[in-house]
Amino acid sequence: MLTKRKKANEIAKSRRHDTDTGSPEVQVAVLTRRIEELSVHLDKNRKDKHGRRGLLGLVADRRKHLKYLEATNRRAYGTLVRKLGLKK
Repeated sequence: MLTKRKKANEIAKSRRHDTDTGSPEVQVAVLTRRIEELSVHLDKNRKDKHGRRGLLGLVADRRKHLKYLEATNRRAYGTLVRKLGLKK
């Protein structure tokens, strides 16, 4: 589960300015952290089909945000993909 402290750390690493909480970079970073934690959970709990469906939704949401960011700001997209270690 993503705690407030973990979420705040992800926001602090990815934000554009001090009060930024909703930019695509921040949203992708938070979604990536949630996806990583849910993946670990699903490795231990293979029969959790509802959790797996939630994971697929998170991955789809992250893909949409990345597609938007790539279309609007290619430099920020490249920086974010390298920083988070995502495949292009």
